[in-house]
Amino acid sequence: MGDSASAAGARVDRTGQTDRKRHSERLYLAWWGWPLPLIAAGLLAAEIHMGYPGVRAWLPYLILIPLMAGWLLLLGRSKVEITGEELLVGNARLPLRFVGEVEVIAKDRKRKALGPELDPAAFVLHRGWVGPIVRVRLTDPDDPTPYWVFSTRKPAAVAELLRQQ
Repeated sequence: MGDSASAAGARVDRTGQTDRKRHSERLYLAWWGWPLPLIAAGLLAAEIHMGYPGVRAWLPYLILIPLMAGWLLLLGRSKVEITGEELLVGNARLPLRFVGEVEVIAKDRKRKALGPELDPAAFVLHRGWVGPIVRVRLTDPDDPTPYWVFSTRKPAAVAELLRQQ
């Protein structure tokens, strides 16, 4: 039921066709992004601890610090994948036949591309800790989304794979 993966990275879908991953990356938060949020959760727990004695004193530590760690892990669940048939960004899927112009936007132009130049109907998956972004124009006339903008650590490789289609 569903897809099964082999050790070679190929995926067999329900129709029996093999679909190889050509690019796959997870947009996780680097280790240096973890201490400050965890310290903030610890300080908030300490603030609550000062006001309540007994069992309620250690309960904020038990709840807030794992909750923050879970939230940081959740931020890193976003994936960028290119298979033989689709571009997958987060939970969104785009058949490669609808990929039009592909543009790599460097870190120094990212603010303008995500600000005044951004179309409100665009699909955006942005992670601030990942420098460059890629803009992919869509050629599907039935799709109201003009383009996708997403973060990737390997923009040149992603752009080249998408241009080959």
